[in-house]
Amino acid sequence: MKHITTLLLLLFMLQSFAQDWNMYPYEPVGQIAFPLDEGRHDGEEVEWWYTSGFFEGATSGTSYSYMVSYFYYPAAGFDGFRILNITNLDTGTFYKDVLPVTYTTMSTTSLDIEAAIFLGGTETWSNTLDGSNNPIPFEYDLSTGASFGDLTLNMDVTKRPLLVGDDGFVDQGLDRYSYYYSFTGVSLSGSLSLNGTTEAITGTGWLDRQYGNFNPYSSEDYEWFSLQLSNGMDINLWNIFTAESSIPDAPEYRILSAYVDEDNQYTTADLSIEREAFFCTTEDGEEKCYSKQWHLTSDINDVDLVMTAQYEDSEMQLPFRFYEGATTIDGTVNGVEVTGIGFAELLHGYEHPEVAITTPTTVFETGPPITWELNNPDDGRPIYYDLSYSVDDQTTFLPLVENTTELSYLWESPSISEDDVLYFKLFAYSVDGTLNNEIIAGPFTVNLLSMDEVSFSEVKTYPNPIQDTYYLQFPNVVNGTWQLFDINGRSVSSDAFQEVSMQQIPVASLSKGVYFLKVEVDSKTWMKKLVKL
Repeated sequence: MKHITTLLLLLFMLQSFAQDWNMYPYEPVGQIAFPLDEGRHDGEEVEWWYTSGFFEGATSGTSYSYMVSYFYYPAAGFDGFRILNITNLDTGTFYKDVLPVTYTTMSTTSLDIEAAIFLGGTETWSNTLDGSNNPIPFEYDLSTGASFGDLTLNMDVTKRPLLVGDDGFVDQGLDRYSYYYSFTGVSLSGSLSLNGTTEAITGTGWLDRQYGNFNPYSSEDYEWFSLQLSNGMDINLWNIFTAESSIPDAPEYRILSAYVDEDNQYTTADLSIEREAFFCTTEDGEEKCYSKQWHLTSDINDVDLVMTAQYEDSEMQLPFRFYEGATTIDGTVNGVEVTGIGFAELLHGYEHPEVAITTPTTVFETGPPITWELNNPDDGRPIYYDLSYSVDDQTTFLPLVENTTELSYLWESPSISEDDVLYFKLFAYSVDGTLNNEIIAGPFTVNLLSMDEVSFSEVKTYPNPIQDTYYLQFPNVVNGTWQLFDINGRSVSSDAFQEVSMQQIPVASLSKGVYFLKVEVDSKTWMKKLVKL
């Protein structure tokens, strides 16, 4: 964990400069004011105070990550709940504790929380006081604990607050909103008592404040990330999923807020996240799968970063099942290499792909494509397909196409006979193979239509891709028919032609995508793959 030690030192050095904002009251341009909005907001449905970060033991040299969150969300006679986890990053040992709380103190004008933990003691999180018992701006003391140990932190904010959404307000998902700000640079000191051993600790942290009606209990699932980079840049990143597991191309569903330096911060929806790896956990016999590695790109500042979860065993089961754990970061910003540390909070779960072959149904004919469908699409989980066939009663399968992302395959010259009994095997999988499923369809009888590619090569066809019209120019006058299939093998248009040497195929009214054109002339059948722009 030497790289974390070095990074912590770099982050601390980058944070050690004068701050013209470090005073109360501080009212940046936007909808947030300090210390007022550090306290409880009576008119909001739900809110939470969140901190995560990294520290090292002064005596042991052990590296740790931590997360503490206090939720205000009254239910079952309690005011909310507290979540605590600590991970030994050297061994991967994960400690967790979630309990309901009653807030005996909760200021509406500053950060001053006293929480009575169910079947436990009292925990506090409030401003640090100076010698005259006055609150020190942007400095806090946190005291929390569980059966496995206790954690006390002094938290000194060293960077200007990051206002998510540029002004501290964001629309999130279908019909939700949050007031939201982050302290992306926090110098940590304090002590950790773990398994009977107590030592001083130092490190760097992150604080989030969020209040509104966006509710992890009932809102759309999300993946959230904090990124603290070695160049001093910090990023608060969200992807929100609809109930159908899509990620619309809209700022309500993709949010990147960045602290660049003391004079520059911004929020953008111009980003892309590719999931490059997954993992699954099992709790009480029920499996849940999460993303494990993410490739983030954004044109602003030419961000190109890979975030990787350090350990898979960082799942919380209460108040609902989710992942909360440390990440490492590598990549470039503006073409310059950076490293980083961060956290991932993952509520969105991924399913194994559910697929079905849609054509053929009972008889395989040369002509229409072999098609299949994905019944549980997920924008965060692209699926790849391997298609193979068997004519020896599933003893062996021979490959037709591998690693395709399309939902169809045109088998133009099948090496089978009409006496064969045919089976197809479809293997569907995520980019790393963790999420996968295999189905076998059949048996199918075989009906081989006449195919004459040599004759078809004499027919001039253009253009491809197409926008409005596709043309067939025959070497002589012919009679025949044409039929157009979509990628799922459904006929979308057809017509007959007589005594023509030039035939037009209209496609202007069709949606963009892949189509298959079947042409029959003089008892000969030709198939052509077309792309509609």
